[in-house]
Amino acid sequence: MDANFDVRLFRLADRRAEDFSTHNAAVVELWKAFSAGTHARTPVRFTCNPRMLMLDPAYNVQGIAYKEYMHDPEVMGQALLEFRYWTRYCLPGDLERGLPERWNVSVDFANHYDAAWFGCPVHYRNGQVPDTTPILDDDNKRMLFDRGIPDPFEGEWPERCLRFLEHFERKSREGWTFMGRPVVVDKWAPFCGCDGVFTAATSLRGATQLCLDLLMDPDYTHELLEYVHTALTSRMKAWREHFACPMPADGFCAADDGIEMLSDEQYRSFVLPLHRRLFDQFAGPNNRGMHLCGNAQRHFVTIRDELDVSAFDTGFPIDFGKLRADLGPDVLVSGGAPIAFFLQDDPAPVVREAERILRSGIREGGRFILQEANNQPPCARLDVCEAYWKAAMKDEPRQNTSTAHLAFQRPI
Repeated sequence: MDANFDVRLFRLADRRAEDFSTHNAAVVELWKAFSAGTHARTPVRFTCNPRMLMLDPAYNVQGIAYKEYMHDPEVMGQALLEFRYWTRYCLPGDLERGLPERWNVSVDFANHYDAAWFGCPVHYRNGQVPDTTPILDDDNKRMLFDRGIPDPFEGEWPERCLRFLEHFERKSREGWTFMGRPVVVDKWAPFCGCDGVFTAATSLRGATQLCLDLLMDPDYTHELLEYVHTALTSRMKAWREHFACPMPADGFCAADDGIEMLSDEQYRSFVLPLHRRLFDQFAGPNNRGMHLCGNAQRHFVTIRDELDVSAFDTGFPIDFGKLRADLGPDVLVSGGAPIAFFLQDDPAPVVREAERILRSGIREGGRFILQEANNQPPCARLDVCEAYWKAAMKDEPRQNTSTAHLAFQRPI
């Protein structure tokens, strides 16, 4: 094996001899045309993260565990780089392929970082990403109020993040390379963002209990959500200042998957005012985005109208024809087939689903990116992903009528 093929953790073939120049030139032109609103077909991308390698035994033959990944910066950094290699050489779609000029790494704390920062215990279960359990029951429901707002940089997980960043930055200064290309560290950390005020509150109180609180103790619910919002935004501001990130900034994207549990009335009463304050503090006027997995489509028009959001990254279920009719041609939508399709060996069902979505009316105006709904699962069949991608290539384009042409990029 070539000594410069730096794969050490996962079973990955050396594919660096493959020539992607024609593919890359076509991708550049496609996204350029998409930004101008003149694209001839719908672009396709697949969203995923290192669990694609960590939780697939075909790749993770050494049994690298998430506990090791989350506690050892050497393991995390190497795993992230090998995942970046995998996305550039194995994953289909309209993305640049081949070796980059440089590799980028950042700290990855999956989706448990908000709850862990508040003090929820983190669990490492076989075959799963790390997760947490709630800490607020009826006997201690005011515990966090008594403790006050956590320090943005103190505690197990912020301190670990800083140590990992220092480790990565030191290696980069000392000439860190991967496959002969330099490795640089992103000026970013999980604590610069959040997964949403209601979602975080759900992690602290538990989904069932928080939904009961909405009905039985609305005053406490307001108080808890206000506390969580204040804590999260204080932390986001401190960490963004740490990296000298501009605030507010165009292209800001929020998330709050937990609101799928709320009626429109509950969303407007309990969460929308906090979302409005979040966007007022961190979002510039242009290209505001919202990521919402799950059955949250009933909230999209409210979010567009009340928060000036112009881009939605969607999950499942979505009625794409109705969504386009509701939002109009100028709102960017990203979404597609449920992830279960990509776990099947037969590509025919997902191809039919791609064709159904593309003919639903969602492409009216051209502001649509086809992907999965939402985040590819480990063991997804790459040949099925490729068939899905090719289905979009073959489909007849709709006429583009929109005047809003900036592509929304989902945050990592």
